[in-house]
Amino acid sequence: MTNPDDPKTLRIGTRGSPLALAQANETRALIEAAHGDPTPLGTTEIVEIKTTGDIVLDRPLADIGGKGLFSKEIDTALLDRRIDLAVHSMKDLETWMPDGIVIAAVLEREDTRDAFISEKYAALFDLPEGAVVGTASVRRQAQILHRRPDLKCVVFRGNVQTRLGKLADGQADATILACAGLNRLGRTEVVTQAIDPGEMLPAVAQGAVAITCRADDTKVRDMLASIDHAPTHLRVTAERAMLEALDGSCRTPIGGLAELSDDGTEMTLTGLVAKTDGSILHRAVRTGPSAGAYDLGRGLGEELKSMAGPGFLDDPGPS
Repeated sequence: MTNPDDPKTLRIGTRGSPLALAQANETRALIEAAHGDPTPLGTTEIVEIKTTGDIVLDRPLADIGGKGLFSKEIDTALLDRRIDLAVHSMKDLETWMPDGIVIAAVLEREDTRDAFISEKYAALFDLPEGAVVGTASVRRQAQILHRRPDLKCVVFRGNVQTRLGKLADGQADATILACAGLNRLGRTEVVTQAIDPGEMLPAVAQGAVAITCRADDTKVRDMLASIDHAPTHLRVTAERAMLEALDGSCRTPIGGLAELSDDGTEMTLTGLVAKTDGSILHRAVRTGPSAGAYDLGRGLGEELKSMAGPGFLDDPGPS
């Protein structure tokens, strides 16, 4: 029988990459700042969980099951009550959350831009004809090839350190990573160019960190509500609603970025869907009240789906 005098533990699940651990520790610090250490639900503990997406690094995500490979094992640990909450890069979460799990909080968003990194060239579209760009993202690939079909994209998988190592080894002339991750890791010195979203639209929820927990765990949900950053939550709600309307897979190049007016009452959402070879790219923009973020996102997603036409999302083109 459990001793009621034993200290409780609030277990925070995360992947074990340096970036994932940085995000988990940021979450832990925010919880402790808001609720004390120990918290009313116990002393915080980081629990590392290995995911399939961390193990299989030699193939594109689309070939081994998609974005859920970074969260499936963590979701299982949550539902099995081996952890109490989980920290994710929000862009890695599936469009629909598993039954019994909710996004209880979203941390303040970091820089949403993509970072061009090269030891030879100053900017993405300054690359010479035939240059090689290493990326695991079909979204990045499609936007690059749409502007520059003369470039070549090769698959770069792995964490930030692994990808930078591949670049240093000469496996590509350049690579592209998220500015947010580099900022959180304190590696901003490697950024050659922060790419304007007008040139490369980021992934849905890029730069945002999502905290999930069991839907029926009201104590944890109430605790996490105190660290939720409402403006970020509104923005990613619109972006994920767009993704939901498109019903795109990780094989489908989709980008999305919602931005708020200075007073937070208006929202502008930009979205795109493309073929992976960049041969076709559809882009659209909508503006509306931020209080209607979900409906704004759904509307833009339906518009893009209509622009793309029947079958476009089923066959996004060769990878």
